[in-house]
Amino acid sequence: MSRPGSRYPGRVKSSAPPRPAARPSRLRPLWLAAGFLFTGLGVLGLILPVLPGTIWFILAAAAFARGDERWEAWLLSRPVIGDLVRDFRAGRGMPARAKWIACLSITLAVALSVPRIPAVAGQVATLLLGVAGVAYILFMVPTRRA
Repeated sequence: MSRPGSRYPGRVKSSAPPRPAARPSRLRPLWLAAGFLFTGLGVLGLILPVLPGTIWFILAAAAFARGDERWEAWLLSRPVIGDLVRDFRAGRGMPARAKWIACLSITLAVALSVPRIPAVAGQVATLLLGVAGVAYILFMVPTRRA
């Protein structure tokens, strides 16, 4: 308990050593800008069917964690977005339905893009990136069971 005449009445003294004050980083504005950019891309991913949104919100949370913890807390407090980011951080993976939607979105985006790319090298690169994305989601990202 606090001592009589204490400067902070009702305050209990902690036995833990005091934490050092956080040093302001010169990169903080860049992390914040990246967080806002990734959040914007995540919102676009919620609207556009061929752009995944979750990965952008995960990147936004990581950038906000380095830039400003208040923005990270704001992002994590969003109803659906916060759950997805927390599940990813905890290693719980994605729901099966979300995995299938992501894989179908990648397949659709690649199928619509490849015929419009004039160079064969660009077509092959797009196809390989699409296959790598689908393979990563199917085999590397754990499936969260209900």
